[in-house]
Amino acid sequence: MPSRPAEMPIRSIARVVMIVVVAVLILYLIYLLRKPIGWVLTATFIAIALSGPVNRLGRHMRRGFAITVVYLGLILVPAGLTAIVVPPLVTQGTDLAQNLPQYANDIRDFVNKNERLRKLDDKYDITGSINKQADKLPARIGDAAKVLGDIGLGLVNSVFALVNILILSIFIVAGGRRWTDAALGLRPELERRRLRRVLDDTAAAVGGYVRGALTIALIAGVQAFIVMEILGVPFAAPLAVLAGLLSLIPLVGATVAAVIIGLVTLFNDFPTDTIIWAVWAIVYQQIENNVIQPQVQRRTVQVQPFIVLVAVLFGSTLIGILGAIVAIPLAASLQIVVREWWDWRQEVRLAQIRDPEGPQPPGPPGSAPPDDEGGTGIILPAT
Repeated sequence: MPSRPAEMPIRSIARVVMIVVVAVLILYLIYLLRKPIGWVLTATFIAIALSGPVNRLGRHMRRGFAITVVYLGLILVPAGLTAIVVPPLVTQGTDLAQNLPQYANDIRDFVNKNERLRKLDDKYDITGSINKQADKLPARIGDAAKVLGDIGLGLVNSVFALVNILILSIFIVAGGRRWTDAALGLRPELERRRLRRVLDDTAAAVGGYVRGALTIALIAGVQAFIVMEILGVPFAAPLAVLAGLLSLIPLVGATVAAVIIGLVTLFNDFPTDTIIWAVWAIVYQQIENNVIQPQVQRRTVQVQPFIVLVAVLFGSTLIGILGAIVAIPLAASLQIVVREWWDWRQEVRLAQIRDPEGPQPPGPPGSAPPDDEGGTGIILPAT
């Protein structure tokens, strides 16, 4: 019997060591599989975002055909944007490089007409440096073409990942509801209803955010194109597409697009176009922040501004621009889970007050059921 007290600590230590080793192995396995795991998460996000249009079309046609139509639209829209952006970008970029010496001369003439700028130029030779760089730029078009070729090669290498992500998302859209129903069927009835509500609310929040973001991006691109066409700014179509895409980035995207377009106006009709664009950009951002965004996302994602800021900062720090884009729907999903957990806690408290020795409400989403209920606790995403 004296050996028994010594056996328990050894057994406990061995158990702790085993748990630590298994945890380290799991983390290492996740690290090795980080790329396909990222693909699966991206595919799940796309599937949730597209499940709304698929479900709506599925009411009027077979679901397989609805999935085909939605994914064809998903593929054709970027292809159409590329067809809009690339040809004029190449043509006008070449023209810009060839005409840049003339633009540099215009800047020099403008500086010579202003006494204060002329003194600064005499001291620092700003226009001389601009002229030298402008004269060299046409000869560097070949280097730029080489850089674009390298970028194209990188895009080709990314096609494999894109195809896999799309295929995974199609499988999730096609079978996600059946998988979710099968998993929820393993849970108790009351908990099943709560889990279903969490999954449905999360899917609605993600889909609503994506729809709202795309609507705002479309409005941002259209208004930028109209204003640039009125001002006669070059690269109007590519810059409008850029403004729409950058507006998908929360908080800073619209400002970055406005600054880029403002720099282009410097080469068109400075300072008139630059001043008009700066004033319009400020006015439009106020309209977007106070009118468009609240109206578009009023019935979709309801997240506090402080949570939005923190989520975007965390997401952008962890995984860059993609993290900033998905941070808000993730924050909305977390808010839904916390709300359901809080409601469950309140139900437990009320049940204990009414009947301290009676049965307790089911646990929060994902919690382990009582021993007599069984279940695996596996929860698949709702689509």
